[in-house]
Amino acid sequence: MGFIVAVDGPAGSGKGTVTKRVGERERLIYIDTGAMYRCVTLYMLRNHIDIENMEKVKESLENIKIELKIEENKQKVYLNGEDVSLEIRTEKVNQFVSPVSKIAIVREKMTEEQRKMSQSQDIIMEGRDIGTVVFPNADVKIYLDATPEERAKRRLKQNIQNGMTEETYEQILESVKNRDYIDSHREIAPLKQAEDAIYIDSSDMTIQEVVNKICEIIQEKKNRK
Repeated sequence: MGFIVAVDGPAGSGKGTVTKRVGERERLIYIDTGAMYRCVTLYMLRNHIDIENMEKVKESLENIKIELKIEENKQKVYLNGEDVSLEIRTEKVNQFVSPVSKIAIVREKMTEEQRKMSQSQDIIMEGRDIGTVVFPNADVKIYLDATPEERAKRRLKQNIQNGMTEETYEQILESVKNRDYIDSHREIAPLKQAEDAIYIDSSDMTIQEVVNKICEIIQEKKNRK
């Protein structure tokens, strides 16, 4: 198993942007686990799968192939060969990703896929249960946080950049708070800080400051090994 950096935290805390940049600097493969759950959610929505029907959910998981690729310095997410990088960020997926993510067999399948990715390479993986469930023995664990208000501002800015302008700041803030509640109260692999994770509040930090901080932590760990 390679060198593993686990970055956990709530939606909109900057995990995706930060881990991608840290990965580039530290030569670690960046894996966005949230995108994987969003792909599953999109598949369920497109195929009108009743997520209460475990047989149908299990059958669906066998038909889902997710690929994460870096193209032109951007991560692209492919669902069964189709680029769904933008579609998995729509409000419809936002609304359903938490209920789908808390299904036991979905989490088991995604955890299995995520562990496979670490077997032969050094990785930085972000999500909500990476340091607590997927890789409890990760070399470095970070819990990246920010206030709900700051995270809503970031999501609004991201949506505008992607040409998605249907949601207001107030709607996004409500969605962020609702997502936090669902993620932290689910029975299986709830969002929480691992006991040995280093807490970073990014509310008043620039992306570069957060990146620098995490890179320092990684270098310290590598120097001690």
